[in-house]
Amino acid sequence: MRKLLISTLVASIALTGCANMSETQKGTATGAGIGAGLGAIIGATTAGGGGSRAATGAALGGIAGAVAGNIWSKKMEAQKQQMEQATQGTGVQVSQTPDNRLKLEIPSDISFETGRSDIQPNFRAILDKFASSLNDNPATMVTIVGHTDNTGSDAINNPLSQDRAARTRDYLTTRGVAPARFTINGRGSHEPVASNDTSAGRAKNRRVEIFVAQPQQ
Repeated sequence: MRKLLISTLVASIALTGCANMSETQKGTATGAGIGAGLGAIIGATTAGGGGSRAATGAALGGIAGAVAGNIWSKKMEAQKQQMEQATQGTGVQVSQTPDNRLKLEIPSDISFETGRSDIQPNFRAILDKFASSLNDNPATMVTIVGHTDNTGSDAINNPLSQDRAARTRDYLTTRGVAPARFTINGRGSHEPVASNDTSAGRAKNRRVEIFVAQPQQ
């Protein structure tokens, strides 16, 4: 069983590491590889069936993973370039994630005042342009994640980060983006990107992250 699991995971890694793949193929292969690995583990640990059950699990998992992969299409690249131009000089970071999602990381000096969830005027201007790009790409799904620094307790930070994500979503829906396209989450202070020991580090941790994905059909 151990050999089977190792070989399956090695195959998964190989799938995700093909240098000559297009971005669309990479997204699909990543999903397929992860799905196959998980499918094999589930199959192998289910009573009975032995290797055949693990192989079946790997195959089914690979299919499910491929379906769950994201596409980095021409429209996604165009949206990335559009947001890079729209946010130039603002401090907003625009990037493509390894799983083929468009990511916008909005720092606290643009998005929200300390301890508040009211959207600031500079943030509205960015969200207006972002909403326009989302309306031009209706097949995409959006995840918004709010973060805080470690000042205060979880009882304060967790709902504050959730409310910031919700306020961002609500603003975008007023600009015509369908509510069903959104998933929101608040992570409080639990996923820092810098040290909370300095004011500069705490400022970096107070942020909103927006992810846009075009799922593989």
